[in-house]
Parts: sequence; structure tokens; C-alpha cells
Amino acid sequence: MLQVLDPLAVRRWSRLAAETLGKAREEIDALNVFPVPDGDTGTNLHLTMLSAAEALDGLPDDAGAEATWRAFAQGALLGARGNSGVIVSQALRGLAEVLREAEGRGADLGRGLVRAAELARAAVSRPVEGTILSVLAAVAAAVRDGREDLASVARRAAGEARSALRRTTEQLDVLARGGVVDAGGAGLTIILESLAAVVTDSYTGRVDIPAPAHRIVPEPPGEARESGEGPGYEVMYLLDAGEEEVAALRGELDALGDSLVVVGGDGLWNVHVHVDDAGAAIEAAMRRGRPHRIRVTYLVGSGRTHPVARGRGVVAVAAGPALAAVFEEAGAVVVRREPGSSPPLAAVLAAVREAGSEVVVLPNDSDTREVAAAAAEIAREEGLVVGVIPTRASVQGLSALAVHDPLRRFDDDVVAMTEAAAHTRHGHVWVADREVMTSAGLTAPGDVLGVVDGDAALIGTDLAATALEVVRRMVSSSSELVTLLEGADAPEGLARAVQDHLAGTRPDVEVVRYEGGQGGYPLLIGVE
Repeated sequence: MLQVLDPLAVRRWSRLAAETLGKAREEIDALNVFPVPDGDTGTNLHLTMLSAAEALDGLPDDAGAEATWRAFAQGALLGARGNSGVIVSQALRGLAEVLREAEGRGADLGRGLVRAAELARAAVSRPVEGTILSVLAAVAAAVRDGREDLASVARRAAGEARSALRRTTEQLDVLARGGVVDAGGAGLTIILESLAAVVTDSYTGRVDIPAPAHRIVPEPPGEARESGEGPGYEVMYLLDAGEEEVAALRGELDALGDSLVVVGGDGLWNVHVHVDDAGAAIEAAMRRGRPHRIRVTYLVGSGRTHPVARGRGVVAVAAGPALAAVFEEAGAVVVRREPGSSPPLAAVLAAVREAGSEVVVLPNDSDTREVAAAAAEIAREEGLVVGVIPTRASVQGLSALAVHDPLRRFDDDVVAMTEAAAHTRHGHVWVADREVMTSAGLTAPGDVLGVVDGDAALIGTDLAATALEVVRRMVSSSSELVTLLEGADAPEGLARAVQDHLAGTRPDVEVVRYEGGQGGYPLLIGVE
């Protein structure tokens, strides 16, 4: 038997818990009736613990307690799935807070489990008894004042988890009606029993899900949640934000839906919520920080449907009416955005639904890519096939649209459009209205900044001369096509001057000139 829970034991525990949850996954999924009967709690917990185990696999063999516990908690946070997975990740964070600076003896494990229960409950906006939180609370109470050795504390925690799990049926009506114990609590019990098995070297390979404490006759399937009840979507994302921003986000999400769980810290958070308006939940995050790894899942039985068009379509985001007209003439459904801002997620989602059942989205701006990706996630859950091409500029979007072929297989069309966009260099010129430090130096008001592929390339004093220099740097011996999009505030003849220059110096290159009408940038340049 182990006397201390050292880094090697933590690795063994993480792997055993993941493997055991994998074996019990389908059985736990079948218990899943709360908060929604979507039958995925076992799968979510398995994936959460697998992510934690894999994070530990990436450490060097001699990693100490601090690094081991930090990686364990961080791996669970990054890989957390579903309501229960997010709660478990926060419980592991509580354990890590205590044990990364402790010897790992019995009393340390007891304090860690108490902290785990505290953090997990604090993460849930509206705690409900008869859930994984109740099991954690019972475990914490059982080991709170213990001064036993490590094996005794681990066995006591596992035993109390199993007893508390049986009692969940009496605590929550929906479990009583279904004649089942709480699915999340069942997963937590397996995790703690895996810990006890590692500490006592007593793993048997058998997985038993406890029955309710009292025999209960289940109601017919489907009565636990009537069709159309409850929110329509589960939304999850990682969020880079400060604590104040997350506190404000909690209030917004709590008003939007239920099953809200926010876990994490130190600038990185895992957010889980059930809502009717998935777009609103994602937009709230965008106002507070940087969401990523966005996942939207349609909740079975919600009864939410959205009409969509059939066929293949393209959605393009454009800044300015003239540029929007260019994309519309090429056959795209256009979403307008104001210069310097991203379009509303709801507008992008509506355009995707309008465009067809197979849709390619062209964000045409780095900041808009997250909005496009979030809209695609929601649309996919509604049954649409959506691909987002990471176009960073309008000229890349036009290149992609030029090779779009609705008669090709969808995947082949996406590949062709992506390649066309990737092979298009993009640049622009901008007249500074303030001092700006760039990689090309400090610009003063009135200076002309030339940008190539997103990087400041030169600072000039004359707009036309700077534009010509940008084109010279972008055009190579293999270039075949130059696209010029003249902005709303461009001086008359700017694009024509560039076109005439190319006609004299590179007559082999085709030049296409559009009135783009975009604000802020007198000239956008694309080179293929």
C-alpha cells in the first residue's frame, strides 16, 4: 500500500480512471436523465479523464508534484466535456491546489477532497441536490476531520461516494421517476474507486454501478422530460478572460439559460451552459474575452427547428456596400459588417441557413473567423453541412469564390476554395490618423502604411507611391492575376495608376479592378 500519493501514483490513477470510465461509459450513459436525457455523461467523463491522463503522459518521467498536479488539472480543464465533465475538472483543480504543495499523505488527501467539493459547488450557478455535487459533499464530510493513513482515507472516500450515489435517487425526483442513480455521481464514484485501487493495489477489473438505495418502479420512457421542454442547445467553450469579466459573463449566461457551470482560473476558463439562443451565449463570451474551442450540441427533445434552404451556397462577409455588391454578383449570400468590427453571430447564422444545406463561409477578416466558426457549429447541430475557409482578406474571399463549383463534391469544393485563398497574397495601404508603432517603425498622422500579408512592410508619405511599392513587393515572377479593390475614400485614379503601372512593367499579369467601397483602406490588393 502507498503511504503517499506521489507523482507516479497520480499518473497511474489518471490512466486507470480513464480506462475504467471507458469500460463503464455505455452503462453510465444509460443513467443520464438529468439535467437533460441526452445519454452522454459516461462518454463525457471518459473523455475528460482521458484528456487529464494524456496531459500527464506528456510530462518528463521525473516531473515533481507541482508540475504533475498542475498538468492533471489543466488537462482535465482543457478536455472537459458536458456538465459533469466540467464539474469533475473543477474538483481535480481543488485537489491540485492542496496536493501540489503537500506530501500526499492521508490528511492531505482529505483536505484536497474538501477543497474539491467547495470549488465544484461554487462553479455551478444553481446547485441541485441529488447530483455529483451531493456525492462530492458527502465524500468531503466523511474525510474532513480524518487523521488516517492514505489508504484509509482513499477507501473511506470511495465507500462514501458509493453510498451517497445510492441516495441520489431519493434526492432528485427525475431520478426517482427513472429508477436510476445520478450519472455524474456514478462517474465520480468510479474515479474515486480507481484512486483507492491505486493506493491499495487492489484493482479487480470489475465495474459495478450501484442500484438505488430503495427499489423504485421506473416511469415509462420519455416522461422525465416532455418534448419541447428545456433549452435547445448545450454550449461549451474555453475562454481567455479575467475574473471580473467572467463574473459579468456568469450573470449574462444565467439569465439566458440553465445548467451553467464556469470553472478554471488564471485567465483560462471552461464554460458550460444550456440555452435556447446559442448565438447569444457565444456573443456574450466575445464581449468579455476570447472564446475558443466552441462546441454547440443540439439537445434531443428540445423541439427546436429552423427552416433552411436546400442546395449548395456560399456566405461572404463584406465591409461596405460596393464590396458587398461584388460578392453578391459572384453568387454569395452577403453579411455586412462595419469597418473595424465583426458582424453579429445571429446575422452570420441566418445567412448560413438562407444559403443552403451545404454552405461554405468566407469570413474575409481575421477577427470575424471566430464568429464564422461559432455560427458553423450551431448550423451543424441543425443538420447543415458547413465549412469555414480561413480567409483573412476580401481579396482572398474573391479568389475562393472564383473557383467555387456547386457541382463538385462538397469536400472537394472546400479544398479547391481553400487552396485558392491560400495562394492569394493580400495587402493594403492605410493613411495613419494617429501615432502607431508597427514592425516597419513609428507612423505619424498623415503617414502612409503599406501592409503585406498582414505585416507592416513600409511607411511612406505618398499614397500612390506606397501602393506601387506594396504591389512591387507582392508580385513575383509566377504571379498571374492582381485584384485591386478601391476604397470609399481613395483619391480619384489611385487604382487606375497601379493598373497602368503594371501594364507597363508586367504586361503578362492580368489586372482586375473593382470599386470596393470599403472604409479605412484606400486600396486592397490581392495577388495570385
